[in-house]
Amino acid sequence: MGVVNVTPDSFYAASRRLDPDPALALALKLVEAGADIVDIGGESTRPGAAPVDLEEEMRRVVPVVLRLRPLSRVLISVDTRNAAVAEQALDAGADIVNDVSALGDSRMAEVVARAKAGLVLMHMKGTPATMQVSPSYRDVVAEVKEYLGRAIEKAESSGVSSDSILVDPGIGFGKTLEHNLTLLRNLSALSQLSKPILVGTSRKSFLRRILSGAAARRAGSDDEDQLLGTAASVACAVVLGASVVRVHDVREMRQVVAVADAIKNQGVEGRPKRRDLAVSEGVP
Repeated sequence: MGVVNVTPDSFYAASRRLDPDPALALALKLVEAGADIVDIGGESTRPGAAPVDLEEEMRRVVPVVLRLRPLSRVLISVDTRNAAVAEQALDAGADIVNDVSALGDSRMAEVVARAKAGLVLMHMKGTPATMQVSPSYRDVVAEVKEYLGRAIEKAESSGVSSDSILVDPGIGFGKTLEHNLTLLRNLSALSQLSKPILVGTSRKSFLRRILSGAAARRAGSDDEDQLLGTAASVACAVVLGASVVRVHDVREMRQVVAVADAIKNQGVEGRPKRRDLAVSEGVP
């Protein structure tokens, strides 16, 4: 899953394209690089980010979906917490709703079910504005699993197809470094939910914290460190159970995924095709 942020303030500057035409160009570049899914978002969910006005979010996202749909068969995901934005994006040709609030909008499940779309349910503690203010858990793996389980039940009871749901532990969304590492080590616990797992670690601040000591001991750029740190986290996520990885550097991470997947599955014979790896059968 490649990232297109139609925002001025997402944490990774290279992913930002505020106007539709540059955003479309980035989306097509990600497709050429090998993305199975292009995730288009119009609201930054970085720590401390303020909400975006609903009309502004629609103005950012929907034109990009409209332009991309006739140019590519790639699966299009819309990264939104708002059912009204999801509805317009699905009408414009999107296939998946990537909801970081896991149905925080009471209409979201109904919108997704009516469109027979895919749905990503992500765990977040609090809101983007508050989530990194001293997050705490008794048992982060158990609590994230319970939260996602409840969201799955809500989605399915609202008519969302069981085969169309993915879950995301929400790395960096209301978690400390230790919480993030614990969730990644224990991805297998989330497999008990019987849904494909999406993991997004790309260029996040917890990697920078891990790498800060190593970077001080070598002559290398922060960008290079973040790329290599992301590669390590993506490889581990694949081996430990992720079916989808959300990344900024699609070409490089496809190589990482290919090797990690081959190691996990003892070679390349009989591997699922790319689109089968990307989403469950229920997604168009």
